[in-house]
Amino acid sequence: MTWDVETLSRIQFAFTIMFHYIFPPFSIGLGLLLVVFESLFLITKKKIYEKITRFWIKIFAANFSVGVASGIVMEFEFGTNWSTYSRFVGDIFGSPLAAEGIFAFFLESGFLAILLFGWNRVKPGMHLFATIMVALGSMLSGFWIVVANSWQQTPVAYEIVVDYGIRRAVITDFWEMVFNPSSMVRFTHVILGAWIQGAFLVMSVSAYYLIKKKNIEFAQKSFAIALGLAAIASIAQPLVGHEHAKVVEEWQPAKLAAFEGLYETQTNAPLYLFGWTDPEKRETSGIAIPGMLSFLVHGDFEGEVKGLEEFPEEDWPAVNGVFQSYHLMVALGMLFIGATVLSLILLWKKKLFTPSWSWLIKLYVPAVALPVLANQLGWVSAERGRQPWIVQGLLRTSEGVSKSISTPEVMISLLLFLLVYILLFFVWLYVLDREIKHGPEHLAAVEVGFKKKAERMDAIKSH
Repeated sequence: MTWDVETLSRIQFAFTIMFHYIFPPFSIGLGLLLVVFESLFLITKKKIYEKITRFWIKIFAANFSVGVASGIVMEFEFGTNWSTYSRFVGDIFGSPLAAEGIFAFFLESGFLAILLFGWNRVKPGMHLFATIMVALGSMLSGFWIVVANSWQQTPVAYEIVVDYGIRRAVITDFWEMVFNPSSMVRFTHVILGAWIQGAFLVMSVSAYYLIKKKNIEFAQKSFAIALGLAAIASIAQPLVGHEHAKVVEEWQPAKLAAFEGLYETQTNAPLYLFGWTDPEKRETSGIAIPGMLSFLVHGDFEGEVKGLEEFPEEDWPAVNGVFQSYHLMVALGMLFIGATVLSLILLWKKKLFTPSWSWLIKLYVPAVALPVLANQLGWVSAERGRQPWIVQGLLRTSEGVSKSISTPEVMISLLLFLLVYILLFFVWLYVLDREIKHGPEHLAAVEVGFKKKAERMDAIKSH
């Protein structure tokens, strides 16, 4: 590997975005679950759902703050490391990013104060409305980011203009750009992944309490509700993935060929469950289902799927890396379906929380890392799969890098970001660990303390 400006800039951006992408899926998943928890409290009036809601609001707040802090850096990198790219796509890319700030982030952050501090200060219905707005804002934020990225994958509704010798793409139809061929299916895919990640966080913490035999009712109800969301999202994910594959086959056939290690254009194209591919020998070995790729893409086992031979070799992505990341993501998705469906069956039979299945509950504690890994692998597959294009068919990655920065400058900034993000990550872990160990009962103790303090202040005033 050559440690030039382009390579280091790609590593830097990959590191910052992958670190940042740990947190938005948690916020999106937790946001939806908070709406469910609080709705159940207002409907049933049961205090247990109030306790559940207020505890997970604290976890949401800790995650949201780190997510915002870690995401700011990327916008500066567009100017420092990728200025040529920014000039080319700025007229298009800027629109969804501006919409994300105005219509999503402001909505989310505007109601966040009510969500965090308004429990005893506004009416219950108003607080639920604020919770819904925060959850909606988090998903809308994801929508506009996905729109911006999807246009790079499937660019439409643009024209190329040249000003003072500089090429740039400009929008010809805003809404066609927003609803480009891949935006909605990719957004759905991202949101389902976020719901799974948020649900697994709730199940992980709940499982921890069950193992410790603490907050049993809290943990069982939290786990059961999150399990329902995880199961629904996990089952829906491969269906959405199937539709996504059709879009990729039409607009980015080289990416699909890399996903499956397909070098020759063929009918009855196989779908690999796992394996290894060698781009130099143009061979892929492993366990495959004959004709299944053709069937998934065309609904016909004899449908023709383009192989990498159709494209110049300099336009190939890193085939084996893309192949492995994609298949590991799919394998994790299948694992989520199996685990959640089994757990739902056991929950329905009232066996899930019995001692005989305690081993399964224990597995859910570390399992929170798996959806994080799956979402990261999905991002790696999508972004490495479109290389060498930073904008599909229009601008190569090598052409998008800034011309005015040096290798030492990028290296130093990369190391500094690494140190800061490691520190930020451990602060996040520390806050989560502290809140989880305090548990929901800590909320009641704090409220009692505030109540006693208020009573003492009233007594002092009365004298």
